[in-house]
Amino acid sequence: MLAPVRITAPDAAPVTLAEAKAHCRVDHNDDDTLIGALIASATQYFDGYTGIVGRALVTQSWEQRFAGFGCLRLLVGPVTSVTSVTYFDGNNEEQTLADTVYQLFTDARGPYLDLQPDQSWPSIYARRDAVSVKYVAGDEVAEVPAPLKSAILLMVGHLYEHREAVTDVSLGAAPLAVDALIAPYRRVGL
Repeated sequence: MLAPVRITAPDAAPVTLAEAKAHCRVDHNDDDTLIGALIASATQYFDGYTGIVGRALVTQSWEQRFAGFGCLRLLVGPVTSVTSVTYFDGNNEEQTLADTVYQLFTDARGPYLDLQPDQSWPSIYARRDAVSVKYVAGDEVAEVPAPLKSAILLMVGHLYEHREAVTDVSLGAAPLAVDALIAPYRRVGL
């Protein structure tokens, strides 16, 4: 399995500029650009495959490639839909798999595709990227869990207050509550 690749970024951030300004107690527009950049940085810290939460916060499209069929574990969730499953057949020609062959499941380790009853996987060409799954993951902005929004706001506030490297151990690298807020939403290791 290859690492997932984001195809389409979210249209909006999980928190708005107005929410971040209210959290930081900023009532002027002088720092709007800075606060917007801090929202983007904090969101990237949590969001997606490389984020510490390991999930898509806001609706976005992903592609994941596999060497073969089987239990196709999708590493970025929550998955809301599967756009397509393509594969390279025995002649190394790309084909699209009918959506009646597979089904989306979710277990304690996250989302995955597996066979529908009475179906079988087609033959594939031997290559590391023989199977490709394109899917949509994440929540609508209004449905992003409140603890994740709070964690982003805490990070934005921390970054706004401490604009340079933090050397005082008592200040820490991030607010202590962040770990507690994101813990229930972290992706379980494979």
